Amino acid sequence: MSAIIFLVILVGIAVVLIGMYNTLVQLRVRCDSAWSDIDVQLKRRHDLIPNLVETVKGYAAHEKGTFENIAKFRSQAMQATTPADKAAAENQLTGALKSLFAVAENYPQLKASEEFTQLQGSLSQTEDSIQNSRRYYNAVVRDLNTKIQSFPTNIIAGMFGFSARQFFEAPEADREPVQVKF
Repeated sequence: MSAIIFLVILVGIAVVLIGMYNTLVQLRVRCDSAWSDIDVQLKRRHDLIPNLVETVKGYAAHEKGTFENIAKFRSQAMQATTPADKAAAENQLTGALKSLFAVAENYPQLKASEEFTQLQGSLSQTEDSIQNSRRYYNAVVRDLNTKIQSFPTNIIAGMFGFSARQFFEAPEADREPVQVKF
């Protein structure tokens, strides 16, 4: 009789351990999938940028420094691999794009261009998609990291080499409150 009870307890422990392991695997796969979604949106953004630059170049050819910065930051963003590196590179690229749109403000005929308007709209949609993908990725990373650090799942995570993931975060400058002056 005691052997049966021992066997039932052993099977119960095995089921719980398998459940914890499977939960960690599911979260890891969701993290990979969410990161892939971000990557797809960033690639779409990278593909739109040359068209946008070429459109603006036609109207503002003398803004060479702006165009060079965009090309440089786009290249860096495409080569970044870790979430932290990619976030930093993408934020530099975002800053360069803001300066491109500032240049566009000086050219009313460019702002009225249908091609420029369509590209700007596509870029805006892509930015929204990136933001949504980033939020989802960070939520999944939060869940995975919590499981990895919580007892008793942390034991299983350590045994099978599960490691915490990095969040895809905005830079410190974007976290500061915006100053409004009248």
